[in-house]
Amino acid sequence: MTLTRYTVRRLPLALAQVAAVAVLIFLLVEALPGDAAVVIAGDSPDPARVAQIRARLGLDRPLHERLAEWAAGLAHLDLGSSIVSGRRVSEIVLGALAPTALLAGLTLALLVPLAVVAGVSAAVREGGLMDRALTSTGVALYSVPEFALAMVLIAVFSAYLGWLPATAIDGLGAAVLVLPLLVLLARPLSSTGRLVRAGMIDALRSGYTRHAVRLGFSTRRARYAHALPNALAPAAQQLARTVDWLLGGVIVVEAVFVIPGLGTVLMDAVADRDLPVIQGLAMLFAATTVLVNLAADLVAFRLVPRA
Repeated sequence: MTLTRYTVRRLPLALAQVAAVAVLIFLLVEALPGDAAVVIAGDSPDPARVAQIRARLGLDRPLHERLAEWAAGLAHLDLGSSIVSGRRVSEIVLGALAPTALLAGLTLALLVPLAVVAGVSAAVREGGLMDRALTSTGVALYSVPEFALAMVLIAVFSAYLGWLPATAIDGLGAAVLVLPLLVLLARPLSSTGRLVRAGMIDALRSGYTRHAVRLGFSTRRARYAHALPNALAPAAQQLARTVDWLLGGVIVVEAVFVIPGLGTVLMDAVADRDLPVIQGLAMLFAATTVLVNLAADLVAFRLVPRA
């Protein structure tokens, strides 16, 4: 099967996943406790005023009508308007997207080469000092929650040594990004590096790699031209799961380091029970997850050897 045919087969499934997730997001957000009309009405809301606000916002309409209207808007890439501020959800998302995209993009840009170098270095020295050191360090880092690691790094590098700023209150400069990137890299670098190591060891022991050496290829060429591409196939799948994790990890990191990104917008929307903003952000995260997993499947399909 060619890559084009495989892509055509996978696209309908991806679209169906996005549609199913959209319905699920709407229902789950509607099930959240609290009432946006009460939040808007103030600390001592009058029941009549709350009823007027609910009618003005359309919150008193039947659930299926609001779901149909929201789905119709999604079909035209319209995420609706914020209940609290009245701004378009798309404007709110785009306004907060840059810091989140910067953190996630830099994390992925650093993760791929670092994981490949660490995994290959450990695999070609299987059982050696470097292999044991990288594996032990990876397991240790993977076991530490992001919030706890962030607190430790802030205590050491900001409070004690004074080398790096602890928050982005004074602006999102290069120095501010160092600690958040270390937190975001720790766990995915450990898991992806271990997968590259395991895949590389299997590939080096495989028949096609040994056959390449018998044909006269150098060990270096057999290692990197034949073994490495096959070792990267499972890592591509892990990279997609890493993007899923980043969507949640960035929210935690933004909260700890006071970075004004999508995570901050989501927490504010949940506090205000701003349903359209919550739904819009959840839909953005879900669609990103589906698209990234689709891309990972295509990469893995391209890398895995077939007869």
